[in-house]
Amino acid sequence: MVLNIFNEWMVFSSSLLLIWIVIFIFRKKVRKEMFYVSLFTMPFGLTEPLFVPEYWNPPSLFNLAATTGFDIESLIFSFAIGGIGSVIYDAIFKARHKKMPKAEIKRHRFHLLALFSPIIIFLILYSLTELNPIYSASIVMFVGGVAAVFCRPDLLKKTFIGGLLFLALYFLFFLSFNLIYPYAIESFWNLKAISGILLLGVPLEELIFAFTFGMMWSGVYEHVMHYKLN
Repeated sequence: MVLNIFNEWMVFSSSLLLIWIVIFIFRKKVRKEMFYVSLFTMPFGLTEPLFVPEYWNPPSLFNLAATTGFDIESLIFSFAIGGIGSVIYDAIFKARHKKMPKAEIKRHRFHLLALFSPIIIFLILYSLTELNPIYSASIVMFVGGVAAVFCRPDLLKKTFIGGLLFLALYFLFFLSFNLIYPYAIESFWNLKAISGILLLGVPLEELIFAFTFGMMWSGVYEHVMHYKLN
C-alpha cells in the first residue's frame, strides 16, 4: 500500500500541488483568484476516463485509473494547474484587478459564447473525429483562449504570455520529474497513439497541452468575473 500511495502519478500531481501552495503562501494578492479558479478547474479531473488508455495509462491510488478510468490524482492535478495557470502571470508581474464598468460589460456580446465554445467544440471533435483526446483538448483550449481575446482584447498580452509562462514552468517541472522517474514516459504514455516526439524526454503533446492550457486559464478569472488588469 505504501508503494501505491507514492506512485508516480501521485508524486507528479502532489508536486504540482506543492508549487500551488508555495505561490499561495508568498503571493497573498492572488490567493482569492487562485483558490476559486482551482475549485472551478478541479472537476475537470473527472474527464480522465477520456484519456485512459487512449492517451496514457498511469499508476494510481488503489489502481483506480486502470479499473475505472477515474483517479484521485487527476483531481489533485486539475486543482493545482488551474490555480497556477490562472495566476502565474499575475504572480510574476504583480498585476492587480479592477472591476469593469457595467456599460463596458454590456458591450461584450460574445461573452457566454466565448466561455462555452471550448465545451461545444470538444463534444463535436470527440463525437465526430478519431482524434486522440489530448489533441481535442488542446485544440479547444487554444480556441477558448482566442475566443476570450476576441471578446476581451485587453487580455491579449496576458493570454499569450500566460501560455508561455505556464509552458516554461510545466516543461521544467517535467524535466525534473523525468530525472526521478526516467522510465515513466515509455511506461505510462501511449506513445504509439500520438506523435511519439519527445523534447528532452517530454512528450510534445504535454507541451502543447501546457501552452494552450496556460493561454485559456491565464485570463479565465478576469473573463468570468469581468475584471480588468491595472
